[in-house]
Amino acid sequence: MPEFLCRLGAPDGSVVEQRRRSISADALRQELEKEGFHVFSVTAPRLKIRVPGFSKREKVGGQEFMIFNTQLRTLLRAGLPLTQSLELLAAQQGNPHFRALLEKVHQQVTTGVSLSDAFLSLGDNFPRLYANTLRAGERSGDLEGMLARFTAYQKTMEAARKKVVGALTYPAVLIMLSIGLVAIMMTYVIPKFTEFYSGLDAKLPLPTEILIGIAQFMHDEIFFIIATVAAVVWGVKFWHRTPRGRKIVDRFQLRLPILGNLAHMFALSQFTRSLGVMLGGGIPMVPSLETAVTSINNAWISENFLKAIPQVREGQSLSDSLERTGLVPELAVAMMRVGESTGALPEMLSHTSEFLDEDIDFLLNRIVTLLEPAVLVIMGLVVAGLLLAVYYPLLTLVSRMH
Repeated sequence: MPEFLCRLGAPDGSVVEQRRRSISADALRQELEKEGFHVFSVTAPRLKIRVPGFSKREKVGGQEFMIFNTQLRTLLRAGLPLTQSLELLAAQQGNPHFRALLEKVHQQVTTGVSLSDAFLSLGDNFPRLYANTLRAGERSGDLEGMLARFTAYQKTMEAARKKVVGALTYPAVLIMLSIGLVAIMMTYVIPKFTEFYSGLDAKLPLPTEILIGIAQFMHDEIFFIIATVAAVVWGVKFWHRTPRGRKIVDRFQLRLPILGNLAHMFALSQFTRSLGVMLGGGIPMVPSLETAVTSINNAWISENFLKAIPQVREGQSLSDSLERTGLVPELAVAMMRVGESTGALPEMLSHTSEFLDEDIDFLLNRIVTLLEPAVLVIMGLVVAGLLLAVYYPLLTLVSRMH
């Protein structure tokens, strides 16, 4: 029998979702009504075939999510009811996945579920920070103000992300072009010299013999090499999605020269800014800290910061608990300590984020300044070495003939 996804109103007033098997949707609807449920919908889940590591993961883009929050705040400020605002915004979404999610939120809010719980029920489609920010707005009666606070947080983090991506794009393009040039030389240009040198009764230098052997292998086994590289990339990507794999990769990322420091500063900026938003919304320290830790993209830093939560719950200060992790700069710890002593921790966390953003800007400028000429010099030396290894025997033979 086929399986159906049912959205039901329970006798106690709660809204639940269940999966049931039945001959047909109508038969299942009658069965559920006999059990005392109010049936909102009975749908057959769409069958999706997913190949691990290759299937496209549906997600909500950061830019469109930010626009949604800005529009929702504008509609609420204009006096439009929440349910009608959600209905209008869901109808105008171009992303089918995002539209379907907003329709689910609208359905739940219409039945009396709070906006924060509706978004929280959608799992990892939306950040936990967002649902908790909405809950703070609902409790304080200032949902519009908390939406403005979260939108400001989104704009700042999106600007920082774009700055990092923009700064690293040109060096990445240089590296890819250089790798492509070397690949063409090794698979097409250098193998041409194999036939030429094989007709000469001359002893080739060892570096030239090694280079020609590698180039000939790459030329003969190009499809095997491509398949191997694709398999390795898929394996690493699939492994990185596991909790253990992500933690190991993120820890290795932090150990990279310069780039590791950049990833470290960006993760700390995410944490301090998220924590400042939660505390500024009136949410207690421990729930705010639990939410802020989940907002960190780096799994290794997130896991270490989780160790600070029991210490804070026992009454220790945030600054001392984070200092013990060894992952927070001394100046940032000092700023948090000042915020705790003065009762202005949210403001000091905001200043800490700005301090970390300045470090990120400095590191980005340093990376761009050093990486671009370094890539050009290294690849120039590689190409020159390849050409020298190939042409040196030919130049030697010509000099001997003269």
